Amino acid sequence: MNFTVGYDTDAGLRKKINQDALLIKTAKSPYGRLGLFIVCDGMGGLSSGELASATVINEMSRWFDEIISHIDFNTVDESDLYKFTCEQIMDLNNKIFEYGTRKDEKLGTTLTLCLFVNDKYYILQVGDSRVYKIANTVEQLTKDQTFVQREVDRGNITIEEAENHPRKNVLLQCVGARKEVEPVMVTGKLTGNEVFLICSDGFYRKLSNNEILNELRWNNLNNSEQIKGKVRKFIDLVKSREERDNITGVIIKVS
Repeated sequence: MNFTVGYDTDAGLRKKINQDALLIKTAKSPYGRLGLFIVCDGMGGLSSGELASATVINEMSRWFDEIISHIDFNTVDESDLYKFTCEQIMDLNNKIFEYGTRKDEKLGTTLTLCLFVNDKYYILQVGDSRVYKIANTVEQLTKDQTFVQREVDRGNITIEEAENHPRKNVLLQCVGARKEVEPVMVTGKLTGNEVFLICSDGFYRKLSNNEILNELRWNNLNNSEQIKGKVRKFIDLVKSREERDNITGVIIKVS
C-alpha cells in the first residue's frame, strides 16, 4: 500500500498556544510500506498541555524507528501488537503522570494512533480525537471516550442533548491524567481505495459527515499539496463557525 498524506494544525480563535500535536512516519519493510499516524490533543495549563502532547509524539516517533520498523510481522498477531503498543502507551502515561505529580499539576493528552501494516490498519485510542474512514460513505471508526458518549450509550441522553450538554468536554480517560489508562483498539482491512481522516475535536465538532464526504472522495485527492489544502479548507471553515479550540487534521489517501 502507498500513502499520500496532507496535514495542518491551527491554534483556533481563542487559544494562544496550540496544544495539539501530530506525527507522520512511514517506512519500507519486507511486508510492504508501514505507516504510523497520530493526533494528540493536550490538556492542562498552556505549557503543560503542549508538553504532554509533544512528549507522546516524540516518544512514539522513537518507538516507530526503533521498534515498529524492525518487527517481523509474520510472527506477530493482533493480540501481540495490542500488548506491546499498550505497554508503550502505559509507559508514556506513567511518565506524564509522575511529572504532573511532582509539579502538583494535572496534565494529559488524547492519543489517537493509526498503524498501517501491509493490508491492515490498527487504531489505538485514548480520549476523543477521532478516526474516520471515507469511501462511499463516512464511517467513524473510533468512539469518543467521553462522559456524554457514555450517557448516550446508556440511553440516559440523546445525541442531540449530548451536543449541548454542560459536561460534553469531560473525558473518561486521557494519557497522563491518572495512574491507569486502557487504550481501545479497532482493526480492519485496507482495500487501497479509501481515505482516512485523523483529527482533534476542534476539527470535527462543527463539520457534518456530508461535508467530509464531499471533500474527501478518493478520486478527488491527487497529491499531498492538494490534500493539505483540503485540511486547510476545513480549518478555515470551522474557524468561520467560531470554533475556538485547537484544530488539527491528518488525511491519508491509501492506494
